[in-house]
Amino acid sequence: MSISFRGGFYIGLALALCIGLYLIWLGRPEIQVRRHTENFFHAIEHKDWLAVANFIGSDYHDQWGDDRARVVERMREGFRYVRAPRIVASNPRVQVETRRAVWISKIVLYSADDDAMDLLDERVNSLATPFELEWHRLSGKPWDWKLARVSNSAFEIPVDIY
Repeated sequence: MSISFRGGFYIGLALALCIGLYLIWLGRPEIQVRRHTENFFHAIEHKDWLAVANFIGSDYHDQWGDDRARVVERMREGFRYVRAPRIVASNPRVQVETRRAVWISKIVLYSADDDAMDLLDERVNSLATPFELEWHRLSGKPWDWKLARVSNSAFEIPVDIY
């Protein structure tokens, strides 16, 4: 069976149209923020602190008074004792405004170490309120999102820890 030039042209055109529609869908702010959040969590799980820092914007600040450098330092310190960490978000939702999006979900942290799991269950996994990650779009590029703020009204970091 041979394909004529016209048939090949239409197949190529249909394929290009499908790829174009997929790229338009992929460029939607909600999809980008979900992917950025997933990749941010994977970087934390792999303890790739350079990648974690690249997700965080230079204007980052949170309810605990941390800036970009301090939050990366705190994560590095905190996750040093967590063996094989896993971050699981349940039913995340994204609220999108023009150049701002807020990812909202309850987060559960897992570890291969039982002692660390006890602490995680007590401090993080037992929280009823969801975490909110605020992302800002820095340019017209659909993939140019940076983390600007993290908050959870019920999560407290004891002063004596850091």
